Amino acid sequence: MHRRPKPSVRITAEGRDPEHPHVEEAEPQRRFALGRSRETAGGHRAREGALFPLEIGPWKKHVPVPAASAIIHASAPTPPTEDSSKAMFTGTTPKPSRSFQSCSSRSRAGVAPLFVVAVLMAFGATVNANAQVEPGDSITRSNVEKIDGLVSPGVRWAVENGMDMKIVPYKKIHMPKAYAEATEKYGGQAELHEDGSVENWVAGRPFPVMDENDPQLAPKLMHNFEKTFYWTDDLNVHLPDADTGNFYIDAKGNRKYNVEKHFIVDWSRNLAFQGRLKHEPIHEFTDNRDKAYRKQGFYPLIEPFDLKSVGVISYRYLSPERQDDTWLYVPVIRRVRRMSSAQRSDALFGQDIDLDSFGGYAGQIPWFEWKFIGTKQMLSSFHGENLPPKPCERDGGMTYCEAWEMRPKTYIVEGTAKLPNYAYSKRLIYIDSEAFLIPFADMFDPNGELWKTVLLNIRTSKKPNPAAAMEYPEERMFVYGFSVLDMQLMHGTRAAIPGMQFPDEAAWHIDIGFDSEYAVPESWWTIAGLLSGGHAK
Repeated sequence: MHRRPKPSVRITAEGRDPEHPHVEEAEPQRRFALGRSRETAGGHRAREGALFPLEIGPWKKHVPVPAASAIIHASAPTPPTEDSSKAMFTGTTPKPSRSFQSCSSRSRAGVAPLFVVAVLMAFGATVNANAQVEPGDSITRSNVEKIDGLVSPGVRWAVENGMDMKIVPYKKIHMPKAYAEATEKYGGQAELHEDGSVENWVAGRPFPVMDENDPQLAPKLMHNFEKTFYWTDDLNVHLPDADTGNFYIDAKGNRKYNVEKHFIVDWSRNLAFQGRLKHEPIHEFTDNRDKAYRKQGFYPLIEPFDLKSVGVISYRYLSPERQDDTWLYVPVIRRVRRMSSAQRSDALFGQDIDLDSFGGYAGQIPWFEWKFIGTKQMLSSFHGENLPPKPCERDGGMTYCEAWEMRPKTYIVEGTAKLPNYAYSKRLIYIDSEAFLIPFADMFDPNGELWKTVLLNIRTSKKPNPAAAMEYPEERMFVYGFSVLDMQLMHGTRAAIPGMQFPDEAAWHIDIGFDSEYAVPESWWTIAGLLSGGHAK
């Protein structure tokens, strides 16, 4: 039974609620985060998993960057189901030549900058006719050249370092009935403004017709992704777990993944205030005091012990002029800290994931400059076969070795943050044209070098877990595994949903409304609820 949280906390302009002195704003020109040990821009050194100050300023690189020996040019095979001759382009992929290396032997050469790829795309490139895969193929580091141009540079790096791919036949992903009806009824009436915001969107896909000559195509693609049918009312995930650690080669040449910390969170929840299709209030909240677009939170952490009861809640607002409000509860100091929008790109709790990278991208769309790169047929993992996901043997379990299929069309979008002090110079985002989900995304450091990649493993089924009783009336998608790889720090985080320790847990409670036994009231997404949840554990 959930404890009834206390009334919402007010925060004054001075950064403190007069009635709740335990809530305070981060000091001016300083911000706080939980993360892995590294040198900050202010010259501080911090221990992993501890609360430490980060001086606001440009990120100071202090680690070597993976080398790149060549740019691989590749074209996509003929799509199996749709004519995309106009949309296809000859892609180019920077190929990091370096495999796992010990920390002492890391190269200082840089991964090919993104602008090189863009130039080669613009002027054409030599076609690599070997970039062809078929169902039944097994892709390993020994034949990784077969996927050149069919995956992102980060995904190729993962395969080159031990993530095997099982190629399976393509399966179409269908739009749910309610979402399709809403798209037919309301699609096309949404308007995209110059500031990146959307007006007159009710429900369904806001921009159902994609014109590749449309100068506003890139932000429209991002809004279609953000408002896709993965969930429309609420998203509740129970007992996911994650491991984080470094990867290296041992003395015998074997790749190893050394787990440093294990994480379990009780609940991760999202609540939509617009675009609702399943439960009251339909379409939108009329009583929306915070003028929120969505609210998100995950708390309390159950493991590791030193982060027990830590939690986060975040508000995204209807107005594009308002930055997200994000609060972090840290029990060890018994304080709630407000995080800046730039901190949303900082790694959390010693892991490699940041708030803006969940699901491939979870940041504010209007706070980025978006550029449409093109479309290609690419490999993605949408019909996984193992639950829990199968850790790869060749990379020591750093990633999951699951089924991948050739998807008919993938949109490629480049995003550049408008916010100062944002960790990444660019994001290269890949959006599936049927699911409008992001199966993988690459992030680049301030020097334009490949830094991190996010990989999602997705199942499409009526049952989120075949071992659990829960079943949905229509097939839906479930992200049952994801990995975030830091190629510069040689560090990685992998997550499984449900957690490896909970093989019989349904985990995914999607669009359940407020009456389900797994539902919570709106007060769960308040500072008072965050404090109450932390104290309950």
